[in-house]
Amino acid sequence: MESLFALTLMIVFFAFIFDFINGFHDTANTIATSVSTRALRPRAAIILAGVMNFLGAITFTGVAQTISKGVIDPFSIQDETTGLIIVMAALISAILWNLVTWLFGVPSSSSHAIIGSLAGAGIAALGFGALNYKGFIEIFQALIFSPIAAITIGFIVMKLFTIVFHNFSLVKTNRRFRLFQVFTAALQSFAHGTNDAQKTMGIITMALVAS
Repeated sequence: MESLFALTLMIVFFAFIFDFINGFHDTANTIATSVSTRALRPRAAIILAGVMNFLGAITFTGVAQTISKGVIDPFSIQDETTGLIIVMAALISAILWNLVTWLFGVPSSSSHAIIGSLAGAGIAALGFGALNYKGFIEIFQALIFSPIAAITIGFIVMKLFTIVFHNFSLVKTNRRFRLFQVFTAALQSFAHGTNDAQKTMGIITMALVAS
């Protein structure tokens, strides 16, 4: 019992490390454009991102629930120690991947990293039968579909802006768009909190259920 408790505490500790690394790995994306255009000063942008990420994380729980049981169902793992080791292995793998990609400046998703790590650790420990195929396929489809949808919508919005603001004053338009960027940075940070911040919540929940 004591070893299980110690292992669970270690998982929570590594989950915090993963979340911290996820912060400087992914969260900067939400405020990068507003800082580069000087719509926000770096310190103000960081505070805005931190507050909105936190609010997003505590507002919804859908992603946390999906991560905690969508890849591997913790209730299907009979041995508590095995379940905790799977979670620990997935966290260490995702942390190392995030550090390596950050070090070499390679854009990559922490979501892809933790989901793939969970799946790989589960297969290594319990075989392919450990995967929750329905949940895993749904997550995989979302990961594939999201960049395609973003490219399409971004293209359409940019074309509309080009048409609508074609004859507007460039100086006034830029000034107004900088103000609007503050709003979009806040909204994107909130959305990031509802998604990425909850991955760690889901991992901790999975560890608690497994133990």
